[in-house]
Amino acid sequence: MNERAVTQRAMTVTGPRSLTHTLAWAGDGAAHLRGLMTRMGDDAFAAPSALPGWSRAHVLTHIARNADALINLLDWARTGVRTPAYASREQRDADIVAGAGRTPAEIRADVVESSDRLAVAVRAMPEPAWSVQVQNAQGRDLIATDIPWLRAREMWIHAVDLDVGASFADMPAPMVTTLLADVTTTMGEKPDCPALRLTSPDGAVWEVGDQSAATTVTGQAPALAAWLLGRSKGRDLHSSAGRKPPTLPRWL
Repeated sequence: MNERAVTQRAMTVTGPRSLTHTLAWAGDGAAHLRGLMTRMGDDAFAAPSALPGWSRAHVLTHIARNADALINLLDWARTGVRTPAYASREQRDADIVAGAGRTPAEIRADVVESSDRLAVAVRAMPEPAWSVQVQNAQGRDLIATDIPWLRAREMWIHAVDLDVGASFADMPAPMVTTLLADVTTTMGEKPDCPALRLTSPDGAVWEVGDQSAATTVTGQAPALAAWLLGRSKGRDLHSSAGRKPPTLPRWL
């Protein structure tokens, strides 16, 4: 294992990343985001999101195209025919840009219909297909059971990115701790990630890198997740030795 890889202590409550849980989290996240979108006025779609360079229409279009990408991966697992998530990164980006220029009604319908198509693809999966290996958009191997987890992340994180009042505190608590385990593992593989010891008031601990030189960052789990994913500056977190939380590399 990479020496910078995260070490999770036994006392850390990470939450079960079972198919039953991830499907539920993805479904709840879709309903949560759909509610936010429904309450947005038409003029809100062109407003900036929390993601640099993207409007809210860009974020919602991305969510719809992500559903189609995950349907491709489910089809790959079910049929054995290699079906990449996206034809190419360039095509993915072009589809988002083009889709963001549609009317709010068209975008709303696309988000709902693509989510419904994904739900149909999930129901079509026979039990053996869930153990089939495919590849994500970055070319990394994954098992089909990981796909609902990817969708759950997309729903809850991009709900925050819409910048219409959602926060990481809206996320189911077990999912937050599972997300922290996932993100710290990814961050621990990055050579430019500083050594960290993350703690929450309930006693959960996540460690990244050489602990002899680690900065301890303490806060509620949703606040830690928001900071790790680059969705906050960490102003509501406490850092060791009075220092502000260190600068982190991009998560993905």
